[in-house]
Amino acid sequence: MRYVMRQKFWSFGDDYKIRDADGNDVYFVDGRVFSWGDKLSFQDMEGHELAFIRQKLLAWGPTYYIEREGRVIAEVRKHLFTLLRCKFTVDVPGPDDLEAQGSFLDHEYTFERHGRTVATVSKRWFTWADTYGVEVAEGEDPVLILASAVVIDLVCHGDDGKHR
Repeated sequence: MRYVMRQKFWSFGDDYKIRDADGNDVYFVDGRVFSWGDKLSFQDMEGHELAFIRQKLLAWGPTYYIEREGRVIAEVRKHLFTLLRCKFTVDVPGPDDLEAQGSFLDHEYTFERHGRTVATVSKRWFTWADTYGVEVAEGEDPVLILASAVVIDLVCHGDDGKHR
């Protein structure tokens, strides 16, 4: 499934709107203002919270939790010591962790599990600032992938001149 993710420029907090390939609004990410660390509510268009993203404070490097119904379903963390390339791990319960790697500054990267690409993120077809496409493979959890892409955007582009 293809999605278009766009950070809202004129908003308080880090807000994102996510559309499907047909241009229909499907998700909204509402960033909390005036909180210790980043906190975002990932919602459907009726306002039902599907996931909650919160920054882990006092962590060794950028680390975020993605929660569903009060349970941590993933920990997203940036690798601190990598040669030449930036890398993120999406640590999920069990052996099915995701690795995100590529050019995060250019919004050109992939999510892989056991060497198989399960999602791609690309800004290639978009000229608007903070807009990019996310293609999620069949059978994958789109909310987990999209929430992880939001975290990567916060870590890599959190201070790109957006007024907070």
